[in-house]
Amino acid sequence: MAEADLLTANPDWVPSDNQAASHGTEMAGLVLHGDLFAALQDQGERPLRHRLESVRIMPADGFPPNEPARLGTITSTAVALAEIQNPDSDRVFCMAITNEDVSGERGTSWSASVDRAAIGRMEGDDTSAPHRLFFISAGNVPAVMNFADLQSLQHYPIEDPAQAWNALTVGGYTEKQVIDDDGLDGYQPMAPMGDLSPYSRNSLAWVQGKTPVKPEIVMEAGNRARSPNGQGLISCPSLELLTTGSEADRLPIVNFAATSASTALASRLAARLKADHPDYWPETIRALMVHSAEWTAPMWQRLQAAQGLREKQRLARCFGYGVPSYERATASAKEHLALVAQQTIQPYKKKVTIKDGKKTYSVGFNECHYYPLPWPKALLEQYADNDFILKVTLSYFIEPNPGRAAAIDPQNYQSFGLRFDLKRSQETEIQFRTGINAEETLPPGLVAAGRPTDSGWEFGPSNISAGSIHYDQWTGSGARLAARDLICVKPVSGWWKERSKTVVCEQQARYSLIVTLVSPEVDIDLYTPVATQIMPAVPVEIESTE
Repeated sequence: MAEADLLTANPDWVPSDNQAASHGTEMAGLVLHGDLFAALQDQGERPLRHRLESVRIMPADGFPPNEPARLGTITSTAVALAEIQNPDSDRVFCMAITNEDVSGERGTSWSASVDRAAIGRMEGDDTSAPHRLFFISAGNVPAVMNFADLQSLQHYPIEDPAQAWNALTVGGYTEKQVIDDDGLDGYQPMAPMGDLSPYSRNSLAWVQGKTPVKPEIVMEAGNRARSPNGQGLISCPSLELLTTGSEADRLPIVNFAATSASTALASRLAARLKADHPDYWPETIRALMVHSAEWTAPMWQRLQAAQGLREKQRLARCFGYGVPSYERATASAKEHLALVAQQTIQPYKKKVTIKDGKKTYSVGFNECHYYPLPWPKALLEQYADNDFILKVTLSYFIEPNPGRAAAIDPQNYQSFGLRFDLKRSQETEIQFRTGINAEETLPPGLVAAGRPTDSGWEFGPSNISAGSIHYDQWTGSGARLAARDLICVKPVSGWWKERSKTVVCEQQARYSLIVTLVSPEVDIDLYTPVATQIMPAVPVEIESTE
């Protein structure tokens, strides 16, 4: 790293790691290279397309601890320092520090500071300030020594400020299974292959419907070992990741684990995606990460065994939407068709009503965006009885309102909200549009009717109630999918709508929408017929209605 890129939030602190308890160097190695366990076993060249900066936000040895009330300000200072040092760089922000044992169920000044920084509204930002992508660790379950001391999962809530709506919160899973440390004969890995890491926290205890799904993704966080009698628990190097050590002359390679490790890996993936797609917004990179995630076999088995949508929604609060993949995030192969949209929408509009010569002002909903989905219908109808999987991810950044009431009410906390809706297979386009927007004009003689039920979703629309990234996947036959050819992005309430000043209520907002279609049962070329249909104007046409 360039010495000039080693910064500190307090000018009196040293920028290097504390030798007694290093953390930044281990994080840096994973952000740059990933887990070195595999890398050290080959002699190939490792091309890098991203580099590192660091800003120390924890006190150096000999300094007093940070005041909790100032953590948000310190984080904002760190963001500004990096941008002043390298103003022309694109970056993602990785923070693996949390308020230990402070649940993130309600918004705090720290989490709100992260949300403000993400949307470019932190103190000192002007109208040209960038949107910013943050990765925050979920926090760690205490590494107890006895199995009997572990409590049930809901007793380990995700820690402040990982509840920040605009941040991508990272939990941990593990594939580490081989124990080859001396003196550990008979010990077994605590977590099975592909299951949650013993270190990972969750949001099971948070109020469903008023809090975001956290974590959204999980990455490798390492495992722990259980003694032969099943009662003792220990952490051992062979079940952890390998990374760079802060004492290069003595221990250049060290073991490292927990959600700090998983957050570093997630940040690395985002940096690689950003290098591949420099024109993609932070909202889009975040959407790609979530959209590329898949559940491991143990996660999927739990989801399939869940009794109803509510239980599935609850399980998502343990492991989010799964493990993201660089390959899946960048793929638009023959069997995996991806459509990506980056758009600006005006959610609300000030309206004037004149009655008895008096003007009355109110703020109502404004735009809905409709996207025709260019499905190869003839091809889908050939496979009418085969199942297809349709994934949808909607990502945007809200401006927070961190008042006391806002901390428990999503509509008061978010400046605006968006939702996606897919035309049902039994609906006509007119029925779909009028179901979305009551002000749509119906053809003469046609009466609006109730909308058909929308089955086939993994989580269902009631899961999308808080947060600023929304994901679900629908499974259904080719015949049903062929008729589901229109998707809408629509606004829901937020505090911008409650403000009468035009400069506030009529603000523009950005969002990213990703839709993918997969054929898991049959080997079908979905890409070519779609590409032929939309060429040469590759972007799918968008229709905006008020």
